[in-house]
Parts: sequence; structure tokens; C-alpha cells
Amino acid sequence: MDITTFISQIENEIEELTPGSLTPETEFTSLKEWSSMHVLILIALIDTEYNVTITGADLQQCKSVNDLFNVVKSRV
Repeated sequence: MDITTFISQIENEIEELTPGSLTPETEFTSLKEWSSMHVLILIALIDTEYNVTITGADLQQCKSVNDLFNVVKSRV
């Protein structure tokens, strides 16, 4: 599991994001494209790809893509 693949998966799932637009430091909840629907998309993506359960509360505690990656990585 690496951050580059993780970012690519997020960009593929969220159609509004341009590939290559996210970095580990990106504060994903501050993106103009971000909506509550994307919370559900991320939860489903992480569950499907990594068999890890992420809650809305988990996402609220994450500021950056790297924060989210570290939570997922710690639960794999």
C-alpha cells in the first residue's frame, strides 16, 4: 500500500477531480468539489479496496489526504 496508488484511487472515484490534482498534503475537505456524497464514495472505496471501515467521524479528524492514508494504513 502506497500513497501514490491511494491518491490515484481517490481521483478515479471522484469524477470531479482532475487526475494529478491531489497530493498527500491536499486538504480534501477544503476542495471546491468536495460534498457529502464524496464522504460516502471514500467510505465505500476504502471498504472495497482495503477492507477497512472508515466512519464519518474518522474523516472529520483527517485534514489531509496523508492523514486519511495513515488511518487506513494503520487498520489494514
